[in-house]
Amino acid sequence: MKTDTQRPRPGAAILRTALRRNIGAMIAGTVLMGLYQAAETAFPIALGLIVEHTMQDRSLGSLGVSIGALAVIITTVSLSWRFGMRVLQKANTTEAHRWRVQVAGCGLQPVARDVGALKSGEILTIATEDADQTADIIEVVPLLVSSLVAVVVAAVALSLADMRLGLLVVVGTVGILSILAVMSKRIGASTQEQQARVARAGAKVADLIIGLRPLHGFGGNHAAFGSYRRVSTDAKRQAITVARVNGAYAGTALALNAVLAATVSLTAGWLAFEGRISIGELVMAVGLAQFIMEPLKMFSEMPKYVMIARASAERMALVLSAPPVTTPGPERPAPGGDLQVDGVRHGTLRGLKFTVPAGEFVAIAPYQPRAAADLASVLALNVAPPAYEGVVRLGGRELADLSVEAVREHMLVNPYDAEIFGGTLRTNIDPSGRSGSVPEAVEASMLTDVVALHRDGLDYAVRDRGANLSGGQRQRLSLARALAADTDVLVLHNPTTAVDAVTEQLIARNIAKLRRGRTTLVITSSPALLDAADRVLVLDEGVITAEDSHRNLLAGDEAYCLAVAR
Repeated sequence: MKTDTQRPRPGAAILRTALRRNIGAMIAGTVLMGLYQAAETAFPIALGLIVEHTMQDRSLGSLGVSIGALAVIITTVSLSWRFGMRVLQKANTTEAHRWRVQVAGCGLQPVARDVGALKSGEILTIATEDADQTADIIEVVPLLVSSLVAVVVAAVALSLADMRLGLLVVVGTVGILSILAVMSKRIGASTQEQQARVARAGAKVADLIIGLRPLHGFGGNHAAFGSYRRVSTDAKRQAITVARVNGAYAGTALALNAVLAATVSLTAGWLAFEGRISIGELVMAVGLAQFIMEPLKMFSEMPKYVMIARASAERMALVLSAPPVTTPGPERPAPGGDLQVDGVRHGTLRGLKFTVPAGEFVAIAPYQPRAAADLASVLALNVAPPAYEGVVRLGGRELADLSVEAVREHMLVNPYDAEIFGGTLRTNIDPSGRSGSVPEAVEASMLTDVVALHRDGLDYAVRDRGANLSGGQRQRLSLARALAADTDVLVLHNPTTAVDAVTEQLIARNIAKLRRGRTTLVITSSPALLDAADRVLVLDEGVITAEDSHRNLLAGDEAYCLAVAR
């Protein structure tokens, strides 16, 4: 006989991890919430006993003892609920934080993960909503157990009065849960689809916000808004479907619980009328029938929350269990080394070859913007080495043999659309707080006017994505950050497209001065930067077609003159 060795689904493994990490809090919460439910159940039982004995004895002493017993029960109910929920909610919040950090950590790792078609907006939704819903399992299990305690105590108490009443509660509870378990499966599937559509809508609006200025520039904003409206409408429709399924589930659960409570009450009334139970037992049975609706409601809702938690855990597993795009090597480049691109084929690049010796300032003039973007992606490791032909060497060693951390320390590739973060000018320029060249970087990037413009200087508050800065100011701030990093090799992609010609000329001279003796590669069509470079490489149709100084190329190459002259 063969043994099933199939690996467990990642979502189930995530839920088991969450439960295992919080076993202590869950045990404490289960005990306290079980005590709460037991005390709640004891209340109608105590009322029945008071009617049964106190009213017969007509004794003030018995009445006082009964009132004292009720006070103890009420105090137990209040304190056990308060401390039980405090323990569980603390564990829930802590566990959600752990999963948020873990998902965010996957997105921030130097080596990207193969997350399929997921976008950053979808990963954000997974790191927030899905992490929270997965952590809800910490509360679901203790509440499920405590609700079961209430049902068992009620069934036992009713069985002591009459076996038929206890059996009615047990059989009714099993029937209700069987019906709702079937309905909860649909809720899980619908919720998973809803989360996916909401995440896609979030990713779409994130892309829309990032590209809002360019969209307005060429009149594409209406088409973009229409695209987002369609995605958002899909998410809305699925949310309505989920709401309908949840409503049907809640309505069915409430109706079945009410039918069970009414059946228990009517049966108890019939037994009292037949003289098979006493008046005190009738009061207890009717009280328990009314009380049991609440734990039954909670008990019947738990399968729904379990399915929602599992659906969210499955979505988190898409990120957490995704393999890395590439496996980096363990080596480090030689300090101050050169940069060599040898026969690279990727996108529009067609066997690209060039070398930037250590300490040289080289500019690449791309005739096709796409080729510039492809080259920047390869150098920035946004494209894994196995995904393209040819090799890129840094300090004499291939990128595939180097650790990503070592490449990042040795070479910085600053994109033209680098992000600006909420914080201050200083924290954007020097996020680590360890750079010793912030003043020089500010001066070289011509950011001095922005610093001088505000009373707080470098401590001037910057809004998220640099919303309170102009396009040119954001670009100069990004350039200042790249220069302050002071890496051995610096690659700049169109660093001055949003600044005026005079400022661009000053920036070009400053970069050449600040980076003297350090390896610098600028991918640009800016005449000022091309003129400041030691030599210029012409990138046309994916290959280097010419190499000389900017002024020699202007004098002898008509195509170059037309491409870069402004």
